[in-house]
Amino acid sequence: MLDDFASLFAFNRWANAKMLDACRKLTLEQYAAEPAPGWGSIRSTVYHIAIVTDGWLRGLINDPDQSFPTESEVPTVDDAGRILDKAYGNVDAILQGLKPDWLATPRTFSRRGRSAVLAPWVVLRHVVNHTTYHRGQVASKLKRFGIQQPETDLVFWAIEQTPK
Repeated sequence: MLDDFASLFAFNRWANAKMLDACRKLTLEQYAAEPAPGWGSIRSTVYHIAIVTDGWLRGLINDPDQSFPTESEVPTVDDAGRILDKAYGNVDAILQGLKPDWLATPRTFSRRGRSAVLAPWVVLRHVVNHTTYHRGQVASKLKRFGIQQPETDLVFWAIEQTPK
């Protein structure tokens, strides 16, 4: 199970890198624009992925700072990438000391007036699942601008990891 989390986050980092690379093909105007009426911008979705990933992982390491930049303070793909890099540093620290009892011990997570009692294993899996969901939205939005996001399914990551 401990290896499973290392694999899931290796996959997530790999897939996010592919998504960010595809987003770098956009102009800043395209990145911030609605790709179709009523759809949020690619920037808003990438920003959401970055801050939610960072927020959950900061919660797992008991970081008292739960402040986040606004979307306008994260105007570029690279700005969002820096937030994800910070989050990856936190997940790396978590993975180094991962123990089954820590994974199973419920704790309280609070943000924006809402609280939930969850075991850390749920939060770790949620981060990857949540990001996968929103990467799919980014892929759909990129197509509206004529950009194909590379395949980011778990199986493609696994194929790349398998020695030839």
